[in-house]
Amino acid sequence: MMFAIEKINSNPYILPNTSLGFEVQNVRHGQRRTLVNLFGLFSGTGYALPNYRCSRESMSAAVLTGPSWAITEYLGTLLDLYKFPQLSFGPFDTTLSEEGRFSSLYQVAPKDTYLTLGIVSLMLHFHWNWVGLFIIDDHKGAQILSDLRSELGKNGVCIAFVEMILTIRGSFLTTPWKNQVQILESSANVIIIYGDTDSLLSLIVNIMQKLVTWKVWVLNSHWDHSTFDNYFLLDALHGALIFSHHNEEINNFTDFIQTANPYKYPQDIYLHVLWHSFFNCSFFGEDCKIVDNCLPNASLEFLPGNIFDMAMSEESYNVYNAVYAVAHSLHEMTLHQVQFQTLGKGKEMVFFPWQLHPFLKNTQLINHAGDQMVLDWKMKSQAEYDILNFWNFPKGLGINAKVGTFSPNAPEGQELSLSYHMIQWATGLTEIPQSVCSESCHPEFMKTHREGEAACCFDCKQCPENEISNETDVEQCVKCPETHYANTEKTHCQHNNLTFLSYDDPLGKILNFISLGFSSLTVVVLGVFLKHRDTPIVKANNRHLSYILLITLTLCFLCPLLYIGHPSTVTCILQQNTFGLLFTVALSTVLAKTLTVLIAFKITAPGRMRRWLLIARAPNFIIPICTLLQVVLSGIWLATSPPFIDKDAHSEHGHIIILCNKGSAIAFYCILGYLGILAIGSYFMAFLSRNLPDTFNEAKLLAFSMLVFCSVWVSFLPVYHSTKGKVMVAMEVLSILASSTSLLGIIFGPKCYIILLRPERNSLHHIRDKTYTTRKTLKT
Repeated sequence: MMFAIEKINSNPYILPNTSLGFEVQNVRHGQRRTLVNLFGLFSGTGYALPNYRCSRESMSAAVLTGPSWAITEYLGTLLDLYKFPQLSFGPFDTTLSEEGRFSSLYQVAPKDTYLTLGIVSLMLHFHWNWVGLFIIDDHKGAQILSDLRSELGKNGVCIAFVEMILTIRGSFLTTPWKNQVQILESSANVIIIYGDTDSLLSLIVNIMQKLVTWKVWVLNSHWDHSTFDNYFLLDALHGALIFSHHNEEINNFTDFIQTANPYKYPQDIYLHVLWHSFFNCSFFGEDCKIVDNCLPNASLEFLPGNIFDMAMSEESYNVYNAVYAVAHSLHEMTLHQVQFQTLGKGKEMVFFPWQLHPFLKNTQLINHAGDQMVLDWKMKSQAEYDILNFWNFPKGLGINAKVGTFSPNAPEGQELSLSYHMIQWATGLTEIPQSVCSESCHPEFMKTHREGEAACCFDCKQCPENEISNETDVEQCVKCPETHYANTEKTHCQHNNLTFLSYDDPLGKILNFISLGFSSLTVVVLGVFLKHRDTPIVKANNRHLSYILLITLTLCFLCPLLYIGHPSTVTCILQQNTFGLLFTVALSTVLAKTLTVLIAFKITAPGRMRRWLLIARAPNFIIPICTLLQVVLSGIWLATSPPFIDKDAHSEHGHIIILCNKGSAIAFYCILGYLGILAIGSYFMAFLSRNLPDTFNEAKLLAFSMLVFCSVWVSFLPVYHSTKGKVMVAMEVLSILASSTSLLGIIFGPKCYIILLRPERNSLHHIRDKTYTTRKTLKT
């Protein structure tokens, strides 16, 4: 204020022949005491009579109030009654202007419309999504809390806690926080403080007392850190980030501060106290003034920054502008009076403070820093902010370093600008601190929210099978198309490779070799039987049925070839139907062989029935009858739900397996059931014929072969259902080969042994000797 007034008084172009003066009143605690000094302003010094002017001295032109909006509101209640011009140099309060309660109030500070946006932009820039709030408990705090909740919520930033601070203005007395333990132990490492310096004084003291050095404080005011230095450590606020209105530097202000001393301004008691405290001056206590013994050439610039900050604060800048606004308004009013009124020679101009309002409302000027100043709140432009970083380590450094800016008028995405290398974080932190409720979910994971907690608190769950996430913090994984599969990291979908049980596959080669090998072996056995067709062992048990069985087994061994290679509609249909038909013929042949033996030895009743069954060769009709039933079942299957080509994208990672779908599982199991009935029937017949007196009775071999056959297919069912893809196809092929091998090896193995290795036993002479020996034994 003194600097601005001196510049105006030295300027011949503003209020020529007129000098500005000022009077400073200390605002006491409490609303009642705050208003007491105003009555002296209205009535005159030494008087306090409402509605009376008792002093002959001229009345002040305007009143500057601040820094808190509470002080402005208290004083404005009385000043507005007298239409007395009031200029507030504290933070802009929208409610004081928009509601029309104070028609005589002019707020010098710019609007803070985009302050919340700036704070949120800072949170997003550093990926801080878990923050705490300390908000002054008044109407301004309620408004900013509402704005912050809305803006933070829209941008995915969660509030860990909200602490409304009820304080006594200007008081160092601390009040405990309601949730003190919760706040100190909170995982929110970033805390936003909103309020003016004067009102939140006790909060800052409380923070310092508790030495909360691990938090990052984001403030909306340029704090006067020198206020606390004599009482508390400042390390707790080291690294704080402060949003301060952008102000250009005022020329010559630093020179003015450097030359200020008690001798130049003897009425400034504060200067006398400083000189006495730091420059060893003698002090006369009653008048609060220094006497002598001071250091020569002492200056305020010699004091450290934590004792006396020579930089112009936001409030000081607003005071400077307010003084110039009043001076220009007085100048305009003077010109107006000179133009429209005739003054007597030597008469002093007289005006009332309320006459200044029209000129204050229209004030639009450019100050010495080049900034435009407008008092009409409707015409105010949006403020730009400097982001300051408070450096106070080691103790006493006390520097507010500019590390960035926030300009709401900048292009989208460029509003916030920061210099990382200049930022000093809280004591003990060397990297950008983290403030999150939960660590980010990396690609391959998705978020699962914790019930009853904020949206920022979640757990990370790995994406399900064949789903991916290639970004952080995704809400839902994306399912890969059927033609694609998720890579091992589950971050990308890749094309599936088409595969099937091919001849080039190692498993396909093995099965192919086994199939061709056993089919060739069966042909060899058939050749042996044909070559020795007139021998007793071949003629026993109906050699024609043996030929049919060997031919059928040869085809059974070749049947797996339909399962190997690229599936087609034809092969899919032939697979199951050929398998069912061939095994039906094989099992019905076995049934016919057992039935032949049983008819020959078990039918004891004499007569035409026995002769007719043997002469008519009744067992031979079993094969076509059983085969016809199988054909009917296959026809129903093909008519209702035939097999078709299918794709299996789930069994083998990264591959789409082409295979044959059976169409109707019921039809497939009906065929297996039918084959089981034939096998059990054959086993039962063979079991009844096992002890019949016959030299080459193969009933025991047939019974054992049926037992093995049934065991193979009973074991097949659970294994078949527990496998997928190519393995499932291979299991069916192995079951076909195993069951066919059991029939070939058990039924024809012993006979081939006798034919090839023991030919002497395959003769009539051997049979007669064996029969004679048997009879002799029975007689004995």
